[in-house]
Amino acid sequence: MDDRDKPGHDGNIGPMTPRTATLIGLTAILMWSLLSVMTVATGKIPAFQLAAMTFAIGGVVGLLTWIGRSEAARSLRQPLAVWIVGVGGLFGYHALYFLALRFAPPAEAGLLNYLWPLLIVLFSSFLPGERLAAHHIIGAVLGLVGTVLLFAGNTSGFAPGAVPGLIAAFIAAFVWATYSVLSRRLKAVPTDAVAGFCLATAILAALMHGLLETTVWPETTAQWLSVIALGIGPVGAAFYAWDIGMKRGDIRVLGAASYATPLLSTGFLIAAGFAKASANIALAAILIAGGGLIAAKDMVLRKR
Repeated sequence: MDDRDKPGHDGNIGPMTPRTATLIGLTAILMWSLLSVMTVATGKIPAFQLAAMTFAIGGVVGLLTWIGRSEAARSLRQPLAVWIVGVGGLFGYHALYFLALRFAPPAEAGLLNYLWPLLIVLFSSFLPGERLAAHHIIGAVLGLVGTVLLFAGNTSGFAPGAVPGLIAAFIAAFVWATYSVLSRRLKAVPTDAVAGFCLATAILAALMHGLLETTVWPETTAQWLSVIALGIGPVGAAFYAWDIGMKRGDIRVLGAASYATPLLSTGFLIAAGFAKASANIALAAILIAGGGLIAAKDMVLRKR
């Protein structure tokens, strides 16, 4: 058994093998794939207002796990650099992505934004003890090709005024990849601290909402339930699961597998009647699933 096969220990999550942590990280990808359909179900709530509401709920989700664990509150006593990484990653990424969607066509912005899974795989090679093999790169590139195909036909061209939005989407990809990989370097920081990062992000999003948007509250019970579900899942539990996966799991597998997010998201939109199935989507599914399996070869075939 090498070091990567040995159980790790992370404050509030206890002893855990890399395979278990990777599987937990994969649940974040599944939850994020529900983000689009749940967001559509919330109605016309402005982006930063929705971020403030859902990150506040996500922070509370983390705080609830502190019940009965008096030591959990100490997780917030972190150096300034840790807070910059945590809040900068969560708030910085979402602020840039919202900016991208405001100025650039959604398809182009989304495609540039989804460079982050490939960047995570590449950036992981700079981590101590991590080895980037050919199948990791092949898997990530196949996922990228599948994502390009997924967006193909949905692009509508862009005017010069869209350039700032496209730049924001490109930078957002680097911000999220950097946050994810740096989480591995900050392995000693308990996942409990993510609750603090979520609450700080909610406060910053509320300030941005006050400066840039007009408040629009949910109009129906279904919309309120969608906001709550977003806060509990894609903008709550998903970040805690991702933190565990990045700190204790196979970061290369998680990076390549992240390309399943836009594919699954499209699938849920089709199931909900917000999008239509196509041959492009079917081929993209084959490429993305194949890329994920290739990248995860070591984990799938590893002998007990």
